[in-house]
Amino acid sequence: MNTILKLEHIQKYYGNEGNITKAIRDIGFSVEAGEFLGIMGPSGSGKTTLLNCISTIDTVSAGHIFLDGTDVTEIKPKSLARFRRENLGFVFQDFHLLDTLTISENIALALAINKTPAKDVEPRISDIAQTLNIGDILNKYPYQVSGGQKQRCACARALINHPKLLLADEPTGALDSHSAQMLLSTIQSIHEHLGATILMVTHDAFTASYANRILFLRDGEIFTELCKGSDSRKNFFHKILHVLTIIGGQSHVC
Repeated sequence: MNTILKLEHIQKYYGNEGNITKAIRDIGFSVEAGEFLGIMGPSGSGKTTLLNCISTIDTVSAGHIFLDGTDVTEIKPKSLARFRRENLGFVFQDFHLLDTLTISENIALALAINKTPAKDVEPRISDIAQTLNIGDILNKYPYQVSGGQKQRCACARALINHPKLLLADEPTGALDSHSAQMLLSTIQSIHEHLGATILMVTHDAFTASYANRILFLRDGEIFTELCKGSDSRKNFFHKILHVLTIIGGQSHVC
């Protein structure tokens, strides 16, 4: 298998000498191409900080992060935005859609920023819209569609440039349980049918049960990991709940 993401001895400190907070103490792991990895842990465990470092939104205090062989900790600040655009896709809890643009135009924005030739824009939007089952709402505006449809639009925008890694930060956090379930099925099909490599941060055991493997963080370190293997999603869900009970993570059942 091809390793897409590799973290080596990542540390992240905040503050100055007199008052240092160690958000990440010493974390290392790899993600293979086509893997769906979940990251869980209680508040303050370092999961959001870790995601921000991987996404180059934040910088590490020590250690190295390699994305498809490129050491992102060595990229110069002026080159980071381009690196993010060309290699990473993002799905956030808040949809970050522009209300003055149609669903189609919101998706097209990602192509325009990457200077995609005009003749390729419509076919690519149509293609991803069919995959995510939003072909019938492309001409509508965000305020005219449901939360679940907005989130699928956000997924389309994140995937349209074929990123090497899709980063999802609490993707179901702003959705009701029905929309959350629909979105998770969508993410699962993105993973299975498009072979996308996904790294998802979540506090919710039901959401996490869609991943293949989960890293549990506690106090800035990896506490343990769970692999789904041949487990059913229901069995995996109960194993996740068990670990969360031990480390003090919060969860609810959708």
